[in-house]
Amino acid sequence: MKIFSTKMGGKTVSTRRGVAIATLLVALGVSASASDPSVSAKPSDTAPVQQRKARRWFQIGTASWYGRYFQGRQTANGESYDMNGLTCAHRSLPLGTWLRVTNLKNRKSVFVRVNDRGPMPDDRIVDLSYGAAKAVGITGLAKVKLEKLRPGDSEMAKQLIAQLRGPVAIGQGI
Repeated sequence: MKIFSTKMGGKTVSTRRGVAIATLLVALGVSASASDPSVSAKPSDTAPVQQRKARRWFQIGTASWYGRYFQGRQTANGESYDMNGLTCAHRSLPLGTWLRVTNLKNRKSVFVRVNDRGPMPDDRIVDLSYGAAKAVGITGLAKVKLEKLRPGDSEMAKQLIAQLRGPVAIGQGI
């Protein structure tokens, strides 16, 4: 086996020895920088930090409504059903969740509180109270968008407060 030599810093060094020295220097350099307290693993204060946009939960599908037949019956959260209230039944969202329901045909929207589970047909995503359906112009079935009210969303909170302050016109019969 022939060993090639090379010049390093004016001295002749065998290739094997040169590779060993280079490997040792790389290993020492990596471990030294990893343990050096002056080298920070955190991004600098001046470097821009990318923040992830919070994802908004929404659901699009068919809505229906329920009314007089269920008036006064107990809902899933224990309260008495009020067909003129602004409530809804949803299969999976936590009871007490506030939703903005938007009728995609006329763009009318209303905030409702989830207080029931159903029963509702499998092809429906939400069952609105009579009052909520009337507020968004639903007389039978309609395609709607559901958006969950988030604690940090000030715009939706303002809209909800405005709705609670103003009267919601609810007519007789659908």
